[in-house]
Amino acid sequence: MTDFPHLKRRSLIKALAGTTLIPLLGSNLIACSGSSNGSDNSDPALSVPADFLHGVASGDPLTDRVIIWTRVTPQSEGQVRIEWEVASDPAFTTVIVEGSGATSAAVDYTVKVDVEGLEPGTLYYYRFRTDGKTSEAGKTRTLPEGSTLKASFVVISCSNYPAGYFNVYREIANQEVDAVIHLGDYLYEYGPEGYASDRAEELGRGVEPKNELLSLSDYRKRYAQYRSDADLQAAHAAHPFFIVWDDHEVANDGWSDGAENHDPDTEGDYSERKMMAIQAWYEWLPVRPPTNMKDIIYRRFSWGTLLDLLMLDTRVIGRDQQFTYDDFATDGIIDVNKARAGFNDSSRTLLGSEQLEWLRGQLSQSSAQWVVLGQQVLAGRYSVPASLIEALDPNLTDEINLDKGVAALLAAVGAKSTPPSERTPEQQALVDSAVPYNLDAWDGYGFERDQLLNFATQLGSKLVVLAGDTHNAWTSQLTTTDGNIAGVEFGCTSVSSPGFDGAGLLGPENAALFSPLVVGLIDGLKYANLVGRGYLSIQFSPEDVVATHRFITTVESKDYAEDQSASVSFTVQRENLLLT
Repeated sequence: MTDFPHLKRRSLIKALAGTTLIPLLGSNLIACSGSSNGSDNSDPALSVPADFLHGVASGDPLTDRVIIWTRVTPQSEGQVRIEWEVASDPAFTTVIVEGSGATSAAVDYTVKVDVEGLEPGTLYYYRFRTDGKTSEAGKTRTLPEGSTLKASFVVISCSNYPAGYFNVYREIANQEVDAVIHLGDYLYEYGPEGYASDRAEELGRGVEPKNELLSLSDYRKRYAQYRSDADLQAAHAAHPFFIVWDDHEVANDGWSDGAENHDPDTEGDYSERKMMAIQAWYEWLPVRPPTNMKDIIYRRFSWGTLLDLLMLDTRVIGRDQQFTYDDFATDGIIDVNKARAGFNDSSRTLLGSEQLEWLRGQLSQSSAQWVVLGQQVLAGRYSVPASLIEALDPNLTDEINLDKGVAALLAAVGAKSTPPSERTPEQQALVDSAVPYNLDAWDGYGFERDQLLNFATQLGSKLVVLAGDTHNAWTSQLTTTDGNIAGVEFGCTSVSSPGFDGAGLLGPENAALFSPLVVGLIDGLKYANLVGRGYLSIQFSPEDVVATHRFITTVESKDYAEDQSASVSFTVQRENLLLT
């Protein structure tokens, strides 16, 4: 591997200190046996009064079980006794299973139940009680088994509290879908002056605590603030969630041993910060606790014969440190050959060896009609001329030069649309200088990405890749290095985080200009929206997949609407995986 001073190698998972962390991740699980008494050894007489202020949630459903979640706010210090019940009707006249247990400050008064003994493909209702008070009721459903003809999901990511209102959560609470897939950045770790906080106080969205998140207490308080949002509560109550983390659940642009937004000299040991962040994530989200480090985040869910959903971690467990273009540039000019050699280094990993082995095994074993990867970062080849990056990458230039960037983009689109035999030497040089725009994505780990796509293609996997992270909407045809179709990718936009239209980036007008132009520039890219907030709606059948990018009009006011004019749909036929 070429030596780059800021990059470090590591051994897999060492920083998580698994023997210490694993017991903590399931310590808020009560009554997991599904019996009326379950694991309840609490004394009702010692329970302190408490209120339900953070809603309910469900997640990680299987054919016979599902995780249900709540959090209580005690009126004084002490243990809180919780009762729960799951019914087949919204009036709870037919209770299927119930139980009780206790929670305490040790798990921030959060509660999980792994409810067992349920029927496949069935809608259920659940709620909690304490001290005569009853939570709101939530809806959830188990996974089907056997022959399955349809499945529908909403796909979301990047919900930033100070950036605006969670109108997207309100919108999806009203959708009729089987589940919600959240691809990470459920919260952001910054302090009050951090990213996308310009209007936070004006909107009444200032963050708590009023500092960057570093301790377990910090992360817990931020989750409590996010989960106090009524729109977020509505979405969780309406649907089961499948959730993975991205970087901001710990710190911006993280990798296995560090993060861009972590300074060991002033903020302490990164592995300790990561452990605290992961503990709070498991406490506050409806995710089934792992029993060993191999299960800590990546996991499989099957919709009968129709699809296998493989939830991956491309961020925390195995990732080598990202490159930046500083690694390949001199005086702001990128050495294209050096950059390509770095991206395609066979020793670099995004998933880590254990997760990659697990994923290859899952692909090999799957007999489903579709294989869906729920993960964080874009997998397609999103390459643009080096001159465009040199104009717009803040690491290479003292100030983003939009005029130079627009000129470079227009010149590149013109060169790309000209037949090769008719290009000028300058145009051909521009085309030949293409390098990935986003080194934080799979493009920065090109060898591993290409090996994975080749493997899936050889197996005949019908591959649908879902991605978040960028705050923009994308649709791409995935191909192997020799041009064979490997699958499709749908990148969802954000719940509230600004995309390329944000302040300090392109701005709304330039982002709108760039959207159609980059489609003409990047091979395989069929659609890009660089300005809108919203979600992806996706439906599966044995014959095809229909995916629709949907948007709302604003996140800066509670008075919003669906922007129907911006919606764009794509269909993928299973027989050829072609996007239309």
